[in-house]
Amino acid sequence: MDPTFLEILACPICKGRLLYDPKNNELICRFDKLAYPIRNDIPIMIFEEARHIDEN
Repeated sequence: MDPTFLEILACPICKGRLLYDPKNNELICRFDKLAYPIRNDIPIMIFEEARHIDEN
C-alpha cells in the first residue's frame, strides 16, 4: 500500500486514521474495531464489507 495513499484515506464511520495490515491485506480502524478489505488493490471502504475485529 502506497504510504501517500494511506495518508489520505480515512475510516468512513469515524473519519479516523487507518492502519495497513499487510498480512491480511486490510485497512484497520482501531477506534471502530473494523477491518476493511483490499481487493485487486482497491480498498473496499463500505461498512457492510468490513469485518469486526477484536483487539487483544
